[in-house]
Amino acid sequence: MEAYGRDLFSFCCFVTRDRQDAEELYQDTFLKLYESREKLHIDKNAKSFVMSVAYNLYRNYRRRRSVRERITGAAYSLEESGQELPDRAEAVEERVLAEEMCRALREAVRRLPDRYRLPVLLYYMEELTQRETGRILGLPEETVKTRLRRARAMLRKDMEGQGYER
Repeated sequence: MEAYGRDLFSFCCFVTRDRQDAEELYQDTFLKLYESREKLHIDKNAKSFVMSVAYNLYRNYRRRRSVRERITGAAYSLEESGQELPDRAEAVEERVLAEEMCRALREAVRRLPDRYRLPVLLYYMEELTQRETGRILGLPEETVKTRLRRARAMLRKDMEGQGYER
């Protein structure tokens, strides 16, 4: 938990798009890891393993929710993840512009379909390799590369449409 808790919670916030659901996914992930601790065979990259457990739980959660929504017609609410932005800019104006751009980029990433959003989150946010991302998502490495390339193109188009340039 100490080593990957913060990264895992960040990942959970982005994939669920809801802070309460993220907290539940976060807790479920560590509970699952704790319950099966004696059967675990963590390979060289423990972070990758933790993220794959979270991703699999998320897929199950999404499947259950989809069925529930079809039955009840419930709406899925979007909430801010509440993450703080890094304070890198020196001048107030630069910091405000940087925060605005980060917020716009986060929203653009949230608008991506899951097939593109999840590789982006694992590769860029969690800093996993393309191979590790593919292993977690059950995709060949080449498919991950393709999805990342397409996601970058979609994000570029979205950001340029909002007036942000390269």
